[in-house]
Amino acid sequence: MIVIGSRGSQLALWQAHHIAARLQALGAETRLEIIKTTGDKITDVPLAEVGGKGLFTKEIEEALLAGTIDLAVHSLKDMPTALPEGLTLAAIPEREDPRDACIGRPLAELSAGSKIGTSSLRRAAQLHALGRGFAIETLRGNVDTRLRKLDEGQYDAIVLAAAGLRRLGWADRITELIDPEIMCPAVGQGALAIETRDDGGAAQQIARELNHAPSNTAVTAERSLLAKLEGGCQVPIGAYATVDGATIHLRAIVASPDGARIVRDRASGTDPVVLGRELGERLLAAGAREILNA
Repeated sequence: MIVIGSRGSQLALWQAHHIAARLQALGAETRLEIIKTTGDKITDVPLAEVGGKGLFTKEIEEALLAGTIDLAVHSLKDMPTALPEGLTLAAIPEREDPRDACIGRPLAELSAGSKIGTSSLRRAAQLHALGRGFAIETLRGNVDTRLRKLDEGQYDAIVLAAAGLRRLGWADRITELIDPEIMCPAVGQGALAIETRDDGGAAQQIARELNHAPSNTAVTAERSLLAKLEGGCQVPIGAYATVDGATIHLRAIVASPDGARIVRDRASGTDPVVLGRELGERLLAAGAREILNA
């Protein structure tokens, strides 16, 4: 019996059940254990103000280390680049669409003063950087809640990850998939991470069978860049990698929260760790260090 740990949100449960079904198809018996994380308990404060990555993973990782669960399913974008000793990312399944999605009116139809809801500093900064005078307002809550607030007229548009909307069956609500040139996605966005103890045990072995090599390569490049920048939730950082045969193409941005300063660059290579690190170094030299230290 493999005990799977998951947060209790609608999206987290979809993701956990999805992985459970895939493990069952491989012959494993599974059971789901719901774990409340620090991030789940904080609902009235923007996440950037709470500080740091790991808000949605710490308690789950503690359960892994304690042996009360065998495998955890995370949204990769919630995970710190450094894992606790004794744990490993056993697999990255095939990635969903990493792009951000506009729901409500598309960006081209919005004007100065239009209210756009987002919980993400990265999205807010890139919307500000367009210089079109949008009113960016904080939006928290699960996907249901966010869509309801839009439908009640509290916002002209909201921006969410396309992956979550697709997974929950709300792809039809998407009015625009935002080009990564306009809005660079979050590191690991759209990817699931399967974390286990790094002990060669049954959970680690079977989880490895769910790994999708191109997705793993792409997110490894993005996370290598993030590790070089040492960015958490407080500074807007975006990275987006694609894999074409043996070549990895990586683009990234670092922005000030108000979008007034934005450093962009891109590079290609064959080693994801080296590529991410080198592009991170280039961004730092081009002005990202000043933004990160501000």
